[in-house]
Amino acid sequence: MEIPIESAIKKPKRLTSIVWNHFERVRKADICYAVCVHCNKKLSGSSNSGTTHLRNHLMRCLKRSNFDVSQLLAAKRRKKDNTVGLANINCDEAQRKDEYMKPALIKFDQDLKKDDIVTIASGKFDNDRSRLDLARMIILHGYPLTMVDHVGFKVFVKNLQPLFEVVPNNDVEHFCMEIYRKEKRQVYQAINSLQGRINLSVEMWSSPENVEYLCLTAHYIDEDWKLQKKILNFVTLDPTHTEDSLSEVISKCLMDWDIHSKLFAFTLDDCSTDDDIVLRIKDRISQSRPLAGHGQLFDIRSAAHLLNSIVQDVLEALREVIQKIRGSFKHVRSSQVVQGKFNEIAQQVGINSERRLILDFPVRWNSTYIMLETALEYRGAFSLLQEHDPSYTSSLTDTEWEWTSFVTGYLKLLVEITNVFSGNKSPTASIYFPEICHVHIQLIEWCKSPDDFLSCMALKMKAKFDKYWSKCSLALAVAAILDPRFKMKLVEYYYSQIYGSTALDRIKEVSDGIKELFDAYSICSTMVDQGSALPGSSLPSTSSDTRDRLKGFDKFLYETSQSQNVISDLDKYLEEPVFPRNCDFNILNWWKVHTPRYPILSMMARDVLGTPMSTVAPESAFSIGGRVLDQCRSSLNPDIRQALVCTQDWLQVELKDVNPFSSHSAARPLLIESS
Repeated sequence: MEIPIESAIKKPKRLTSIVWNHFERVRKADICYAVCVHCNKKLSGSSNSGTTHLRNHLMRCLKRSNFDVSQLLAAKRRKKDNTVGLANINCDEAQRKDEYMKPALIKFDQDLKKDDIVTIASGKFDNDRSRLDLARMIILHGYPLTMVDHVGFKVFVKNLQPLFEVVPNNDVEHFCMEIYRKEKRQVYQAINSLQGRINLSVEMWSSPENVEYLCLTAHYIDEDWKLQKKILNFVTLDPTHTEDSLSEVISKCLMDWDIHSKLFAFTLDDCSTDDDIVLRIKDRISQSRPLAGHGQLFDIRSAAHLLNSIVQDVLEALREVIQKIRGSFKHVRSSQVVQGKFNEIAQQVGINSERRLILDFPVRWNSTYIMLETALEYRGAFSLLQEHDPSYTSSLTDTEWEWTSFVTGYLKLLVEITNVFSGNKSPTASIYFPEICHVHIQLIEWCKSPDDFLSCMALKMKAKFDKYWSKCSLALAVAAILDPRFKMKLVEYYYSQIYGSTALDRIKEVSDGIKELFDAYSICSTMVDQGSALPGSSLPSTSSDTRDRLKGFDKFLYETSQSQNVISDLDKYLEEPVFPRNCDFNILNWWKVHTPRYPILSMMARDVLGTPMSTVAPESAFSIGGRVLDQCRSSLNPDIRQALVCTQDWLQVELKDVNPFSSHSAARPLLIESS
């Protein structure tokens, strides 16, 4: 603007506006100038001219230099009337005054370089850093990438920080991939520097479009004896994939992470998965490293998936009865008249239950159990309802009520066991043996039922269970033995009930199995002392090195030293009394403290206890349907989808650091469950 000639200023006025932090007031003769400290431009500094023209200049000047103008905007808004904000929303002026924080008066260095990014409030504003923070937030909480295109988000960000330039969807993907690559390097370094071995679990996922995915997760106990898990890969499978190609995909992932020589156990989510997949992977791994205990503990199947599979068989066998119970509940709830009549009948037969007749959610089998349990409580009322209400046509026969009672008792056991598995914050392999053994014992009893329907159903369940037991019983038992509260005693206790007269032979198989595994670790320890084992490994290498010709000598050395009355870690551990059982016992802390006493056995315990005996997430424990990726993620390209799934898993530790008492639901679920 033109600078007018001002009369002499008789009395200097106090400069209160925030804009004067960016101007120097200079008097030449009878004229006052305001000189911008950023560009040295002269404007009118007369008190009669006000500060609006100074603020307008400053807005343009600071934006050119990437300065933060948010406080200038805030000061400008305070001079407006009570109408504020977006879409003509009225705010209370007094409230705005209370919430407004007086901006700090900060003096700027006139020699500051323009490429330095500075704000009035905190000193610096970095667009690139803010974009990475935005991408990190999207990953961590599972927000859709398209949120950056939402009008509401753009308005919010622009009002919060006018300097922030919202990037398009494609650029957000770029920042997400940048974070993924950085985090992947850290995870790679962490798992490859482990002294112990790594366990892997494989889960199959699907999408609403029936696309299949393979989720590969590493499980291990770190140097501080904390149980850890990291999703390594989330691979989109070709629609025409076969069992051969599946093993190829898994092997490639192992090679990419360079952990094929560190594997201890391999857990699949389904007992029906073709054994050839495991055999192919086992063969590939054995080419570079021998498997611990000749691979007897390598092939593991998920215990939670077993229970879910058995439950589905049970519910399918009782499907017609369950439909009748659903019909009964719907009839009673169809009107207030019917509800009142049902309540009167319930009181007449002495039913004082406060439970409501709530229908189940079929894809959550624990809700079906609750519905059946409720129906049994009102059995007397339902039996009489037909006499008083001819329109009620869903009544059960006495035999069907008996079947319902049997199935509900069985489901109650499975609900309790599933809660044990899913409710444990540190689910080491040792917690599964007693629960699975209890299922085994109950199945044996249920197969003896004189009712053909029930015995037939129990036999079908037991056939599925036996397939699981044949693969996993040794791993379950070895893990239980490494719990100092149980040792061999728990195996003896359960095997005597399961096997009866042949129990001693079965117990000896377990004893021989754990000794064979310990011997492998002992030989490895000898080779480590001699420098012939790979760094960070649990078992020796099978490379073509000339030292491998002396593998027989290493075994001979170990066996001869054993015959010299030197008690091993394992013998010492088993001979000592069991540790008292208490609710506060932490098995990993126990082994951490006792590592110096059992140096070789603790190395074995670290690998065994870290084996994932179940692959079901706690929130999916009672889900009958398979695991389904949400629509937001399934629509992305395979690379960014894998990056988002893996990185969200790796960043979960940030939520615990910010609020260690928050629930798992603090982050928006990236994955959903479906039938």
